[in-house]
Amino acid sequence: MNDTATIEHEEFQSRFERILPGLPEGIVQDYAFFKVSSDKAPWFDTGIDLRTGDQVTSFAVGGTELKGTPIRFGPYFQLWFRVGVDGEIFRGTRDTHSFKAERSGRLYFASYFPGEWSTKTGDLGTPTDVYELAEGGLSVLLIRWRTDPLKGLKSLAALGAVGDLITTEIDRLTSPVILPKGWSYLWFVGPAEIYRACQAPQREHAICCHTRSDVGLLQKPVSLPLKPNTRLCWSWKMDLLPSTAREDTLPTHDYMSIAVEFDNGQDITYYWSAALPVGTAYRCPIPTWKARETHVVIRSGSEGLGEWFDEERDIYRDYVATIGGSMPANIVQVWLIAVSFFQRTEGKCQYSDIAFVNDEQAMRVY
Repeated sequence: MNDTATIEHEEFQSRFERILPGLPEGIVQDYAFFKVSSDKAPWFDTGIDLRTGDQVTSFAVGGTELKGTPIRFGPYFQLWFRVGVDGEIFRGTRDTHSFKAERSGRLYFASYFPGEWSTKTGDLGTPTDVYELAEGGLSVLLIRWRTDPLKGLKSLAALGAVGDLITTEIDRLTSPVILPKGWSYLWFVGPAEIYRACQAPQREHAICCHTRSDVGLLQKPVSLPLKPNTRLCWSWKMDLLPSTAREDTLPTHDYMSIAVEFDNGQDITYYWSAALPVGTAYRCPIPTWKARETHVVIRSGSEGLGEWFDEERDIYRDYVATIGGSMPANIVQVWLIAVSFFQRTEGKCQYSDIAFVNDEQAMRVY
């Protein structure tokens, strides 16, 4: 993890300003520093016009706090980008990010939370006044390279360090985390480096999850009618839970789970709680998720951590019991969810043998 939490905004800029002039000619085209306030709704105009093919690296420190709470979000989650007013939004997975401009246009920044995107071009699905709940901000350095970013970063690292910002971006570029085939991260939460395909004893294959003060929602599309006696089956091994407290409040809502999404936008997420009794069901405490997500506790406490368990849930029956109302027609996605940024903790687990079973068929997911 980055040690940038110990770097103040002024120190961040001064340390980079000491080493950037030492780069050889032909490495950097230009660079600029910015301040992005957390209490301002997107978007922030950088005044920089990128050209298609421009190679760019960003470094950021700071963060966003929710007033009156201990909740804080760092640059890796907060800092989003857009090229052009109608460009597709994107962000990195760390406090550093290198990218190539896929189009020409003005570069914009956004400090994201407590808002939520409604479109892939950066429209908000929340009122802009939610940003009155936020405080803090980001200090950002943007470098436009004349050379390959990795070459430029190695040249910069040879001149000095700014925390671990430079070396962590080199590591990100040289050691990418490869997603399990067929899975992708939920676009409006953004990418992460939490999940990877891995090996597990006596398992054909597995998905390893390691969450550290971050969040990731991994999805795989499926197409299956929701009928009575439709079951979700999977195996999992929980090694380290990301919370020691009950997870049904916003400040403690750190957990790892497997979820099913339906064609009406609802989802049920099954998880191992640190403290809530088995059978507890509740709506998500995140305000923008309350209308769409239901949590169901199927295991609890520390007993059994580090062991593999085979699970099976009757999804049709769980929907009737926990959500109710008119039934959706189809199951459309399986999710793996990891949240650890509310309490800034760590969690580890593995998943395998994910499948749907009904009276007519069995569908292997992973």
